[in-house]
Amino acid sequence: MVNVPRLVIAAPSSGSGKTTVATGLMAAFAGRGLAVSGHKVGPDYIDPGYHTLATGRPGRNLDAYMCGPELIAPLFAHGARGCDLAVVEGVMGLYDGAGIQAGREALEQGGGGRRVGHGELASTAQVARVLRAPVVLVVDASSQSRSVAALVHGFASWDPRVRIGGVILNKVGSQRHEALLREALDESGVPVLGVLRRAEQAAVPSRHLGLVPVAERRGDAVAAVAAMRGQVVAGCDLDALMALARSAPAVPGEAWDAVEAVGAGGAAGKPDPGSRVVAVASGAAFTFSYAEQTELLAAAGAEVVPFDPLRDEVLPEGTRGLVIGGGFPEVYAPELSANEPLRKAVGELAASGAPVAAECAGLLYLARSLDGLPMCGVLDAEARMSERLTLGYREAVAVSDSVLAAPGTRVRGHEFHRTVLEPGAGAEPAWGLHQPERRVEGFVQRGVHASYLHTHGASSPAMARRFVERCKG
Repeated sequence: MVNVPRLVIAAPSSGSGKTTVATGLMAAFAGRGLAVSGHKVGPDYIDPGYHTLATGRPGRNLDAYMCGPELIAPLFAHGARGCDLAVVEGVMGLYDGAGIQAGREALEQGGGGRRVGHGELASTAQVARVLRAPVVLVVDASSQSRSVAALVHGFASWDPRVRIGGVILNKVGSQRHEALLREALDESGVPVLGVLRRAEQAAVPSRHLGLVPVAERRGDAVAAVAAMRGQVVAGCDLDALMALARSAPAVPGEAWDAVEAVGAGGAAGKPDPGSRVVAVASGAAFTFSYAEQTELLAAAGAEVVPFDPLRDEVLPEGTRGLVIGGGFPEVYAPELSANEPLRKAVGELAASGAPVAAECAGLLYLARSLDGLPMCGVLDAEARMSERLTLGYREAVAVSDSVLAAPGTRVRGHEFHRTVLEPGAGAEPAWGLHQPERRVEGFVQRGVHASYLHTHGASSPAMARRFVERCKG
């Protein structure tokens, strides 16, 4: 049974200020001495880093497409265990779900097209309903006054199963503007729980794939979170927000457990020190990782040891397997290339047949080159930056037998990059993808599994167990 007080921070559309409000609330309540758990709807890797900074606890993702709606409450309970409050930051507009991903990709590519069939799947509204959590709607009020009441009324009445518990008005220009907005919303019946002024917006730098990750700008990120907290403390009724959070009813069910998920028996979570060392790439170049991934590797019996390819010239002692997740290797290509000793060590490990799992940035790092700069040379492929954004959820089936999956294994994942790999698939591809078009992609060779596809470990824990089993040596 889940009884943690909770709020979902949503908005009518992207760019309304959800991240500022959600992160600011987390930091504000943590500053009051509460244990706060931060969550993000969807596949976003970057916002949870700011949540971690605000709360001091791992940021967690709640993705109903990749993990299925049935895992949302258990994963939430796992992340919020022992907390006084949980704050869930939504994705896109409140009712926007998985179907919009293909539409966004088509628009980026300059085409039309219409993706149908997913309905509410993976929307903030769906997550709020599953968690029985009240929703706080963040509205960009910069270009409206009385119309805000019609907007809020529409969102509040669209689905009676979703409870809009209050509104936070963002980018309000003046006291006069605030008075007009409050007067209009008095008629809507939805209380105003906060007002953030336009002139006091926190600056959080971004680039081609969104916000700059915390690991790349720690000092600036700390300052940005402090600024968000200051805005929220000054402009929001924290007591009313906490009362709203406490009004959430209990959710039946038990918390997700990594040991139970991998089903590794008595060896689960009890590695023989040094016998199954799994090195996990970290640092500024490789920041894209779900917290559950390392938890599953450890539960399957691995000794998980992080290392930084920008700084470390050798792999951790006793490395039997290597995991290289996503991130921004294109930003750090010169530094990654300059670390020739580590590139050589990675190449030798791969040549030995040891298990190597690489996603997106890891795929590029294993290539011969990235934007003309030498990489590890494990894969006979060249990578480069592109103007085209590849973005969207994917349904995939394993094509080749690998350290992660047997042929025919079905998974759901996500692609998000502005790079191109040529060729895009090896003689033994990793995955067959089914949308937006049918194609094969990725590489399986000896112990290497490398692909653009990001997956969530909780949706397919057998992959973690299979990987660690191959690390026995």
